[in-house]
Amino acid sequence: MAVLQTQPEIITLEQYEALPEEYRVEIFDGAIYDMASPSQEHQTILTELLVFIRTYLKKNGGNCQVFPAPFDVKLSDKPLTIVQPDLMVVCDTNKLDGKRCNGAPDFIIEIVSPGNPADDYIRKLYYYKNAGVREYWIVDSRRKIVTVNYFEGSILNVQYSFDSTIKVNISEDLYIDFSDITGFWRQ
Repeated sequence: MAVLQTQPEIITLEQYEALPEEYRVEIFDGAIYDMASPSQEHQTILTELLVFIRTYLKKNGGNCQVFPAPFDVKLSDKPLTIVQPDLMVVCDTNKLDGKRCNGAPDFIIEIVSPGNPADDYIRKLYYYKNAGVREYWIVDSRRKIVTVNYFEGSILNVQYSFDSTIKVNISEDLYIDFSDITGFWRQ
């Protein structure tokens, strides 16, 4: 006899917005997924990347803005898909409504959670690519690699070590030296 599996409860935008602020969740196709609390290493890498990218954007002008988690990105209304990337750059400010980014950011960086690496490598890769994110980086501190996924033109999927200087493909002249970003905690 086949075992019946229960379907996850499908949540609406109104239900999501009514959740207490301390809940750390993302919504994929209307289903709620809990998020793990980030580690000190995760937050340190995030802070270094945020400061580096923000400094670059301020120096070079333009419309692009950088946001760290927790900041919602609504990738889809039906089915509801809301994520909170660790770091994102949004260049089309019309997507910002004061509460969230509505649509795909231009550039997303996720820092892998040791408890669920498949979330970043598989699930989020799928959703980000299909939603129209231009570039998606996966920073894996356990493996000490950065996977760059560039979805425009000829699709790029390249892995770099933490000793590499990596070009942000959506920018003409933005390069991130990961030995500077990660060197402070590897010593």
